[in-house]
Amino acid sequence: MRKQFARPLWAVLTAAMLVAGPSSPLFAQEPAQNPTPQTTQDKATGTFSLGSSKRDYSHAPKPFPNLIAPYRPIAVEPPNLVNSPRLEQMIHDNKLELSLQDAVELSLENSLDIAVQRYYPWLADAQYLRAKAGGFSGGGGGLPGVAFIASTANSPLPTFDPQLSTTLIFDSRRFPVNNPLTSGTGVGISTILSLDTHTAQYNTQYSQGFASGTTFFTTWNNTRSSSSSQANLFNPAVQSSIFVGFQQQLLSGFGWNNNRRNILISKNNRKIEDWVFTQQAITTITNTINSYWELVFARENVKVQQQAVTVAEKLYNDNKKQLEIGTMAPLDVTRAESELATDHQNLIVAQTVQLQNQQILKNAISKNPLAPNFVDVEIIPTDLPTKPAVTEAATFQEAVTEAFGKRPELQEQALNLLNSDIEVKATRNALLPLATFTAQYGSTGLAGNQPIIGTAPGTFVSTNVPIVDANGNVVPNTFVGAAVPAPVVGTSKAGFTDAMSTVFHSNFPDYQVSVNLQVPILNRGAQGDHQRSLLLHRQLETQFQQLKNAALLDVRNTYIALEQDRARVEAASKARELQQQTFEAEQKKYQLGASTVYLVIQTQRDLISAQGCELRALADLVEAKANYERALGRTLEVNRVTIADAKSGEIERDTLIPGTLHGQVVGTDKLWSNGGQK
Repeated sequence: MRKQFARPLWAVLTAAMLVAGPSSPLFAQEPAQNPTPQTTQDKATGTFSLGSSKRDYSHAPKPFPNLIAPYRPIAVEPPNLVNSPRLEQMIHDNKLELSLQDAVELSLENSLDIAVQRYYPWLADAQYLRAKAGGFSGGGGGLPGVAFIASTANSPLPTFDPQLSTTLIFDSRRFPVNNPLTSGTGVGISTILSLDTHTAQYNTQYSQGFASGTTFFTTWNNTRSSSSSQANLFNPAVQSSIFVGFQQQLLSGFGWNNNRRNILISKNNRKIEDWVFTQQAITTITNTINSYWELVFARENVKVQQQAVTVAEKLYNDNKKQLEIGTMAPLDVTRAESELATDHQNLIVAQTVQLQNQQILKNAISKNPLAPNFVDVEIIPTDLPTKPAVTEAATFQEAVTEAFGKRPELQEQALNLLNSDIEVKATRNALLPLATFTAQYGSTGLAGNQPIIGTAPGTFVSTNVPIVDANGNVVPNTFVGAAVPAPVVGTSKAGFTDAMSTVFHSNFPDYQVSVNLQVPILNRGAQGDHQRSLLLHRQLETQFQQLKNAALLDVRNTYIALEQDRARVEAASKARELQQQTFEAEQKKYQLGASTVYLVIQTQRDLISAQGCELRALADLVEAKANYERALGRTLEVNRVTIADAKSGEIERDTLIPGTLHGQVVGTDKLWSNGGQK
């Protein structure tokens, strides 16, 4: 009774697997989203976006409705190596009036360092796509900041992408027969007989692996064969079979996370590349800010030196007139002329520094500083250095805590530690022997054309072959008789549908269960892999602490520099005011004849030096502020820069900085517990 219900149920399940099984997993793919990347600015929030998340290479093209889409390459356009249109639009009368924010945004738009670094998150996307296919995914080259491209554990990895394979074989051959009686070709006396065979095979196999260490497979094989032999029951014959089974790893290769280890590592690597990109953006912004203020200082210093030359020229001309009328000694004129020559020299040096700093800033804000419409442009900064508001954390400990939560290199190392932990667990699992459990069930069917034999007449006829006795002597008048064969009255035809009907009714079932155990003697290869992964994990933990110490020192140094530069500005401003008063008083005394040219020149030098010191202190202060923000990892936040698109203040996709939501770091508390060690 059970067999009557089991066979129809088996037929329904098998048919469903053949129809749905090989095709449905293919439609789980996602399309590649490849819009053109561009930098944008959200006018509502003033947030500047680099737009790196507008591309996503972690999905393959969908096979529906275009079935050949997964088998065609995607298009990746060449890089854009020309200056952004906004840079050209800001140039008027061969001058570029530039604010600090404009300089930052132009540098992010045109920085080739940013352009090069932007490819690494996309390469990590492609590596993640490769890892999702299963199997070994260690190819593709290195990524900056990444300690593991893929796991090196020597344990089997299932292939997650469904595999559908079809084999078609057509075989036709004729070969000589040595034993005509057993081959069914009849009795041959003096000639070599031949046997003709024609075979066609249509075999299909579907397989897919799963993260549990399970591999499912089903095969559907069909063979049609015909032969000139008379010994076959069916000629031509059709044989069909369907087998369904699975393999399960019991020791090495067992476990959900173990078999998804390359996927987990690739996901972490994508986050690492986001942080590497963040670091490059911070570096670019900081360098641009410093270059901007250096140009501002250089231009203001040129003005100071020009003022010094003007004052020196006036003093020199006045002294010459007094020499002509005989009221001044020639030595005083010589001193004034010497001071004028020195001021001219200082002015030339200042102008040279201005041109050099302008070229540095040009390189920072353009892809091609030699573009015809840009090469001779003069940059005019519109912002002047002023004493910024206090941005330091209340305490040094708070500053260090903020840096530990935001600095990109610490986030990279924390993710590398997570990958290292995955690798340690994978190599530990690979220490176990390889035990594979296989279960398979199948059914086979056979059908074909068969002759219909009529009723034989039951008579014998002579063959003219004499009968011999035991000694080989011919018995007279005796001959061998042969029965008259029954006539063939028709052919019973059967084919593929009959064979498949036998398969679905499971008339010839096939059960198989097996366990394959492979035990490596000494197991030195797996031991070496595991020990290496443990040692690398300990090394990464040590490097993590090293990076934290370096970050602490960087925060301490920039914190001290910012405080000291703030005090320097106050002192320099006061010194410049007092020196201005001294110079003016000395000039009045000189005009009244109570001072000398030497003293006037000396106070003038002191005033110029004081003005230069004040400018230098202001420039150093704003640069110290930028370096302090870099040390704390808040550069992007302060300059209103994000890597993803922003609309109405909401991040459209993932930001460049993983683990952040509305400006707050989330999900990293475990990374920092126990000093960042797991």
